[in-house]
Formats: sequence, structure tokens, C-alpha cells
Amino acid sequence: MQSETAGSPPAPTQSSLMDREAAEAGQAVRRFLTNNRAILTRLAQELREEPPSVVVTCARGSSDNAATYAKYLIETLVGIPVSSSALSVSSVFGAEMQPGRVLVVAISQSGRSPDLLAAVEAHRRAGARVVALVNDETAPLADLAHWVLPLHAGPEKSVAATKSFIASLAGVAALVAHWAGDAAFDLALEALPDALETTSKIAPFDLVGQLAEANNLFVIARGYGFAVAQEGALKLKETCGLHAEAYSAAEVRHGPMTIINEGFPIVAFATSDASGDSVRGAAAEFAGRGADVALLDALQPFGETTLAALAGHAALEPMLMIQAFYPQVNALSLARGFDPDNPAHLRKVTETL
Repeated sequence: MQSETAGSPPAPTQSSLMDREAAEAGQAVRRFLTNNRAILTRLAQELREEPPSVVVTCARGSSDNAATYAKYLIETLVGIPVSSSALSVSSVFGAEMQPGRVLVVAISQSGRSPDLLAAVEAHRRAGARVVALVNDETAPLADLAHWVLPLHAGPEKSVAATKSFIASLAGVAALVAHWAGDAAFDLALEALPDALETTSKIAPFDLVGQLAEANNLFVIARGYGFAVAQEGALKLKETCGLHAEAYSAAEVRHGPMTIINEGFPIVAFATSDASGDSVRGAAAEFAGRGADVALLDALQPFGETTLAALAGHAALEPMLMIQAFYPQVNALSLARGFDPDNPAHLRKVTETL
């Protein structure tokens, strides 16, 4: 089982927009936290005074992976159930929502996908409050929202979203930290930009060596880390042409585990909390079967520190994990003969109906 045991620098790779934009995530998060502090304070006060009975997330692609992170954070730190909107309910079926104490959290880099807008409009007509995390403040999504939290990621030209995804995770974390009144979590967030910049310089594992000739793999995590397993699998699909599937370390033990045998590739993300113990256990079991397991463990030393120490809170560790992962995916994409900035058949703004 591969894991990083020393703070080795990443191998030099050909520059790409994806690589350069991923390295800007720390700056983007710093801008988000600085520019949204006042609005987060006001929004959190409203949510505490008039709490919703349910939160509904609206998102696609990488933003929907950020919505998975929102589900775990809100349910564990605020205690309100979170559901993901099936956007076609509004855009294809034209169904109307029933009134209720609903908070809609819409996450989008572009804020322009018609099905996303249709879902948000349907919930708003039913009286829902809408919070939008969007990178383009001029987008139609911003006009639909009661509260707009600009991501401040700056222009993102690579089709593969990187810094806007990390900024979305940070935005969700900041919203929940303020809403829950969690001072320790909020303090850890303030140090996150520096931690991201430090993490971008480490190499957690050798994806080129592991996956250059691969066709299929699983990406596993659990809890707060599951969102970056989903994001990691998505990036491996869109930039490297790999059939990568994300699974919870619990869910993978059902039907999917029957195909994990000698040489089957596994990429795993383990946070420092109890959910990470589940990932470490699964990784060890699969390595024992002869699977080719690459584990990024928040408790594993990188030089004189760990991702857990850098993050200061288990819920922030996934952001450091994906920050370290993106350059490895960029290198793998190039090694497999792909252009990470221009995946086949994809556009930057996907306008699904």
C-alpha cells in the first residue's frame, strides 16, 4: 500500500491552466473569507433566528461534489437534514414545490445552467430562502438569490474546475462555522489559505506510476472526505480518460468490493476523525488482497507535519487533500496523452436542461 512518509516535492510537470489555477486556490479562499465576512455574520444570525427545517442543495458537476460536503457539514454541525435537489424535477417535469421552511444552497461556478436555475426558481416560488455560492456575480443565479456569497476565485479558463471547487468548499465551511457559532472551526478557517499553499507543494502519491496504464479504479473516502473522493473520481474521468468510481468506505464493502482483487487500483482519502479510521481499515483490507492502494492519510507525516496539523480541524482536511491531488491528476493526464485543460466533448459552462 502506497502512502507518503516524507515531504518529497512533486515531480516537475508540464505547465497547464489546470495546474496553475489549482495553485491559486489558497489566494481564492483568502479573498472569499476577507470579502464575505460581514455578509456571513448577517446570514448566520438570520439562520439562527429563523432556522430552516430542511436544506436543499442545487448543483451539478464539481459543484455538486461541494454540495455533498455541505450535507455532511450541516448535518453534523448544525443538525438540520440536507437533501440534494433532482434538477430535472423542475426543468423536465415542471413540478412545483410545496411551501415550507426551506433553505436552498445553490453552488455554481458559472451560475448559468438552465436546469439549476429552474430548480432554484421553483423553490423560490414556494417561499424558500436562497443562498448562492457563485463565482460569476453577474450570473442569473445571483439575481435569484436572497443571499449571494461570491467565490472570488477569479477567472477559471481550464474546463476542469479546481480553484472554484476548493473555494466552494471553503465557502460552505465558512457558512456553517458562522451558522453553528463554532469559534474553533472559524479560527481554523482563517489559517486555511496558508495551509492550502503549503499543501500544494507536497506529492501525496505517484498517480502516474500507479495509473498510467489503468482502465478502472475506485476512489474511496467517508464522512467529510467523501466529497473529495467524488471530485477525485470526476477529475480522473474528465482529464485522464479513466473509469473512476467514488465510494464511501462503508458502501464499497457491499457489492462493489467483489471486484477488488490482485492489482485493482484504489485511491483513498482518510481524514483524522473516526470516518478516516473506516477508510484506513478498508485500505488495509484491500491491500491485503493484493489491490494497488494509494492512501492519502491526514495522520501520515509529510516532513515535520501532517495534513491534520495543517488543517487544524478534521472538516478542513479534505480541502488540503484535493489541493495536493490536483497536480498529480494534471501530471497523470499529460502522461496518458490528454490535455487537462480541454477534455474531449466538454465545455466550461455546461447548459443542461
